[in-house]
Amino acid sequence: MMRTASLFFTLVFLTLTFCKPVNNKNQADANPSVTPDAATMNVKSGYSEVNGIKMYYEIYIPGGKAGGQGKPLVLIHGGGSTIQTSFGRIIPNLVSNFKVIALELQNHGRTDARRIAETFEQDADDVAALLKNLGISKASFFGFSNGGHTLIQLSIRHPEMIDKLVIASSPYKRVGFAPGFFDGMKQVTLANMPHALKTGFLKVNPDSARLQAMFERDRDRMVNFKDFSDEQIKSIKAPTLLINGDADVMTPEHVVAMYRLIPLCRLAIIPGGHGAYMGEITTLNKVNPFFDYATPLIKEFLNRKF
Repeated sequence: MMRTASLFFTLVFLTLTFCKPVNNKNQADANPSVTPDAATMNVKSGYSEVNGIKMYYEIYIPGGKAGGQGKPLVLIHGGGSTIQTSFGRIIPNLVSNFKVIALELQNHGRTDARRIAETFEQDADDVAALLKNLGISKASFFGFSNGGHTLIQLSIRHPEMIDKLVIASSPYKRVGFAPGFFDGMKQVTLANMPHALKTGFLKVNPDSARLQAMFERDRDRMVNFKDFSDEQIKSIKAPTLLINGDADVMTPEHVVAMYRLIPLCRLAIIPGGHGAYMGEITTLNKVNPFFDYATPLIKEFLNRKF
């Protein structure tokens, strides 16, 4: 039961690596929210009215004249996360090449909650509406875990907005999840949520009732996870980079199968667990230092001509 609960949180709350559990308290102590380079950045933040809720977003601008003026790159976090807990370690390495726009989805962090079940379709529509409000008609996107599922829906519902896609650690069928993932899903509670993610949420939104509601809606969405069809994955026309850990919640065999379906696709399988390649906050501790494997791959891919 404990192992299946850990597997659940690997995806839904971007947590324990599939290889072995780690001490959540040590994670929180060992992981700064950003790297020191963040001190050279300016951040424009705000809220936008999106489909009946106020959605929080950040636009990152380097302190110097160089960089940050390139094409927009939109970051979409995973379940249970905020901008910082998913992407805080790599944002400083991305702003030198791209206009980085990060957001928080419904029920997460600083964005309003809805009193209805979460869907990836609604998340995709919210992302599209936010970008229209910001005057951005087309962008590249990087979605991690549940954020990748949102991007699959974005490619189905709003393909005209996509330049390129980076989809990381996002199985598209139930069979693609690591064995045992769904077995203990209905039994997990807020008590199983890693300390680092609880702290990350409450740091930006000190409402414990909102934390509980977010947990329940994310959990229920995964309990009822519906497969994307092969035809839907084949319909992704934008150049796509798939990233996965070799000990991730998505099996290597599944990510290879997904890679075969997308017409213009590149694939990177990196040693490590769920999000370790980008420093997702729960993957690091005093034993496992952070190595940014993702940023060089993303930069090379987004600058490549197809």
